[in-house]
Amino acid sequence: MKWMRERDALIAQTLAFVQSVTGRRDAGEPLPAVVPEPPPAPPPVDRAPPVAAASVETPKDLEKSLDKILDDNLQKSVEPVASSPSPRPLVPSDFQRELKARIASFRAHQERFNREREEYFSATLARLRAEIKDGSPTPRA
Repeated sequence: MKWMRERDALIAQTLAFVQSVTGRRDAGEPLPAVVPEPPPAPPPVDRAPPVAAASVETPKDLEKSLDKILDDNLQKSVEPVASSPSPRPLVPSDFQRELKARIASFRAHQERFNREREEYFSATLARLRAEIKDGSPTPRA
């Protein structure tokens, strides 16, 4: 079946990848190329299907090898990572400077609005209190 060959090829690629990542192979050694086999010609009706060669690992063997490698890596103690050099100080770019300037301008604008609103409220409240106290309406400014 085609999907079984594709699965076996995927397992072989995964095993090769795991071995390369875990350092089981030399870094300079190229990984074996796993090329999917072309689909075989349909067997004649009177013959039995061909049997796979004995030298090819079965998917169960590959899975066991992969599980062993993963278990070995999980059981290794994690070595503390050497302290990395401190990151270089960030130099503000033109964009950052412009953004900070716009934010400061917006805040100043909002504070001015808040001050004017507070002054208007205080003036209106004082005028209303004066009208209530005197009993006569005062002209609006």
